[in-house]
Amino acid sequence: MCTSIRDKVYGNYIPNPATDCMAVSTFWIANPKNHLINNAAAGSQDAGIWYVFHKMSTGDSHGLYPETKAELTPLGIFYNNRVHSNFKAGLFIDKGVKTVNATVEDPREYLCLDNSARFRPHVDADPDKPRVAALIDRLVAFKNNDHGAWVRGGDIIIQNSGFSDNGVGLTFASDGSFPKDEGSSQEVSESLFIGESKNYGYLGGQNKYWGTGAIENKTRTLPRNRTFPIRGFQIYDGPIRLTKSTFVNFVPTPDRFTSAIGFLMKNQWQLTPKNNVSYLKFGANVSLRAFFGQPGPWFEDSDLDGDKNSIFYDQDGSVTNFKNVYVARMDNYLVRHSDCINITEWNGVICSGTYAQVYIQTWNPSNLTVSIARDEYPSRHMTLKGITQKALYQQYQPVVMLQKGYTIHWNAQAPQIIYLYPINFEKGDWIRVGLCYPEDTSFQITSQIVRRQTATFPTGEEYLAVSSMEELESKQSKGGFYFDSSTGLLFLFLQAKHTRDGQSYCSLQGCERIKIQATMKSKAISNCMAKAYPKYAKPPSAPKPMPTKTSDSCTRCGASQMVFTSDPHNIYLPVQLQSLTEGEIQHGATESFISVNGTKFPFQGTGFFLVIIDACSGTVKESKFFAQGGIEMLETYLRSKVPQRCIVLLASRGNITDFGNLSKELQPLGTAKPAYLQNKGSIAFCGYQGNIKPPWAKLFFSPAGQGLGLLERYIPLQMDEYECSRSGTKDRKDFDLLKKASKMH
Repeated sequence: MCTSIRDKVYGNYIPNPATDCMAVSTFWIANPKNHLINNAAAGSQDAGIWYVFHKMSTGDSHGLYPETKAELTPLGIFYNNRVHSNFKAGLFIDKGVKTVNATVEDPREYLCLDNSARFRPHVDADPDKPRVAALIDRLVAFKNNDHGAWVRGGDIIIQNSGFSDNGVGLTFASDGSFPKDEGSSQEVSESLFIGESKNYGYLGGQNKYWGTGAIENKTRTLPRNRTFPIRGFQIYDGPIRLTKSTFVNFVPTPDRFTSAIGFLMKNQWQLTPKNNVSYLKFGANVSLRAFFGQPGPWFEDSDLDGDKNSIFYDQDGSVTNFKNVYVARMDNYLVRHSDCINITEWNGVICSGTYAQVYIQTWNPSNLTVSIARDEYPSRHMTLKGITQKALYQQYQPVVMLQKGYTIHWNAQAPQIIYLYPINFEKGDWIRVGLCYPEDTSFQITSQIVRRQTATFPTGEEYLAVSSMEELESKQSKGGFYFDSSTGLLFLFLQAKHTRDGQSYCSLQGCERIKIQATMKSKAISNCMAKAYPKYAKPPSAPKPMPTKTSDSCTRCGASQMVFTSDPHNIYLPVQLQSLTEGEIQHGATESFISVNGTKFPFQGTGFFLVIIDACSGTVKESKFFAQGGIEMLETYLRSKVPQRCIVLLASRGNITDFGNLSKELQPLGTAKPAYLQNKGSIAFCGYQGNIKPPWAKLFFSPAGQGLGLLERYIPLQMDEYECSRSGTKDRKDFDLLKKASKMH
């Protein structure tokens, strides 16, 4: 619609809906200090809850108040909010609005979307004061077509949250080259990611995409279409930490890839090797724990700079079963060594080592393609296109293995000015770089420290020429360069001389860099690959030995809870019931069981299996099997031996020929009326022994010859109706936070 409403644009400008004006949301929040507690946001064309950052007051109050500093304002209370059935994202924290009228230089209209805002909360909204982490506690995001949550900014923590049936569960974003807020990072913990749940949806209304899912092969609503690659957590920019979280039901189909961990597709920006994961738990039906993409639908050629440099650090081996390793794209030979292990299904490779990034900025010209080769794999060089932008310079940011040698080549004459930044280098870390130039080139090379906050870069040490590679290597830390005119390679060491702190990309003194200013007479293409190798080739070697594969089970991995609801003050007990018919057993099914909070109680033999659970504590009081001929014993037990305030779970196995008066005995435990059970296949029952018939009580049965499949139920514990004995009243964190919020104003 915005393409036809153009009375506020300049001239004949036609708005781009995706970047200018698609911003329909249920909650549009321009001041992060607002408090959101116990809300639901659903059904928006774009976002359910959208935090957008205005640099100044807008509308009728435009110009009446000073700069708002919304980007720097700490986040208010965010607790227990639910977002679902939105198209772009359930929760969206990103972007600002344009606060000047349309001009010939910028023909977009006033208040259109603008991509310049970066949320970076600090004490008192003062960038010179300490950072303040924005806390998002208990976000439940489901059935959003694109993202459950897209969150860009500085220090942001998401915890105790659930993401289900989204195109992408959660994406963190910072910035393309350096995080705007120096030293900031983002973290998600104690959260649950579900690829496909049993919330199948329905065909109709706003549901545009319908097809067969991977779980149980049933038709369901799809996030985008049948080929869209579903991802639980999407790695982008960084630095991020993903920890203490659980992934379930990420199963590919013949038409699409589905992975627990994935990467932003068609990514031209940086990805830091400081992105790390730990203490993760994966369900048995997670086929791809990680996936690095491949050419095809949605991924297209998968050949942009960020695609090629996708990487993350597996701190404890909970993803790969190898501790202290990095996982990168399989064709990235800048980070490989001879002992790395390919995981073909992921299009990934597992490597030990130490990794960082090199930020390469080029001037005059700014439109070149660069090829980077590591001396150990010269035939497997990486080609980078840089960032597509209208700027005076171009930038590239490959991930590199430290303490190795690299050469850099161009598809035309080399740039006149090149800046090399060691990014995420610890003090003393180094790589040797050889840059290709015409043999008649002269150089002026200096070291600098860029202070990004003040945009100053005092000139540092000037590099002097040395006469041989041996002399350069002997003076590695002293600053010098060697130009091998026979190959056209300018060699120097890029080494961090100062200490880096925490998550900062640069040192405490600022961003170290080397400036190379070249004067060239020749216009020849600066590609020295044929002369550089085999002269400078080296055999592959592993700087760190690969760790031994661990088979230990991780008892601390995964989220502490597996149930996320909109009433977190209530406690829910997850249970599963797997009954089997004789036909299912003959076709190979062997496992019949009742599972309580992850603990499985299996049973064999034809008959019924009963589990009794204390409805106040959730502890299993008894489990008991009743053989086919013992139906009267089961009836007696249900009638007179089940304690008060107890949950009753019942499953069956085999060909049950006699149900006796079982349906009558189940009625006091929750069924509305006696059911006819003769000639049924399997049965399963959830009920309650007490003074009420709870709404969750239910009897399931299948026709003869058919099975029930695996039943999952979430049964509330400690409900007031159970009359459990407790000291004091039930804690209500939401009420406490509402009281706190009311006192803040």
